Amino acid sequence: MPLNILTYPDPLLCRHSHPVTEITDELRTMAAEMTTLMYDAEGIGLAAPQVGKLVRLITVDISGPEKRDSLLILVNPHLTPILDAGHIESEEGCLSVCDYRTRVKRYAKVLLEATDLNGQPIKLEAEDLFSICLQHEVDHLDGRLFIDRISRLKRTMYEARMKKRFRQQPERHL
Repeated sequence: MPLNILTYPDPLLCRHSHPVTEITDELRTMAAEMTTLMYDAEGIGLAAPQVGKLVRLITVDISGPEKRDSLLILVNPHLTPILDAGHIESEEGCLSVCDYRTRVKRYAKVLLEATDLNGQPIKLEAEDLFSICLQHEVDHLDGRLFIDRISRLKRTMYEARMKKRFRQQPERHL
């Protein structure tokens, strides 16, 4: 069955993901499908929970959407903030949070430790957009959305707008 991107308020988006214990062909296939979905949606990152799979796997490519030449598929990513680099605030959106963008404060620089699909360790420092994207996607693995990081007022306004939109949609009859 093909993967689809789940949207808020799907309850799977709020659940913690399990560590990947073995890199299998099934996991590689899922990563390839996630990459295609991410590119088709013109995103720069996608986490497994966003496609209904509660495993610690993310795809990231901040080179797009014009070109796509920096794909990283990360298994069991772990981030450590580099505290002396401070914070950065930027506008974020999400493939799972429809029609909403707002400013979010994140660490300016993080240390990434993960494994690739060949079981090889990855360790690197990320800053700016790359750091923001990694933090956003790892949040998904922990059952957290970027709207969980905004003020209660902004969150309430977004949810009211979504409820209004839902009420305005015509009923579907089977």
